[in-house]
Order: sequence, then C-alpha cells, then structure tokens
Amino acid sequence: MEQINEKMEELFALILKLDNIEDCRALFEDLCTRKELEKMAERVFAAKLLMQGNTYNQVMAQTDMSSATLCRVSQCVQYGKGYSKLLK
Repeated sequence: MEQINEKMEELFALILKLDNIEDCRALFEDLCTRKELEKMAERVFAAKLLMQGNTYNQVMAQTDMSSATLCRVSQCVQYGKGYSKLLK
C-alpha cells in the first residue's frame, strides 16, 4: 500500500508541474483513455450542477451518469475537499 501512495504522490507532483492547459491536455491524453477523460469531465460537470443547486433528477437529465456515480460525486461535493475549493 505504501508503494501505491508513493506512486500517487509522484503523480500529483507531476500534475503540479503543469504550466498551461495544453500541457495538461497532453499529459492527461497520455495517461488516460478518451473514455476515462470523458467520465472525469462528466463528474466535474455534475459536481458544478450540484453546487449550483440542481437536484439529482436535473443532473441525471443533463449527464450520462449512473445514479451510483452521481451519489459518489454528491458525497464528494458535500464532504470532500477538492470540488468545493476548486469549483466556484
């Protein structure tokens, strides 16, 4: 488990080195499949909708997301640290 944590820390440190959106796009296109990127983007979009006060049904109507995934995003919006700090 510690080795995984070290690898994740290296990943986060690499992401922090990005200077612009082009570098970010290039790195994430190297790291992830197109479908993975689409799913991550969909989660960010759903989080923004939830933070704007949209209901689950409204978010489900605007996304291609399962209710289980939307529940996970909602929990992160409510109790996590990332979305609330970065999405305003």
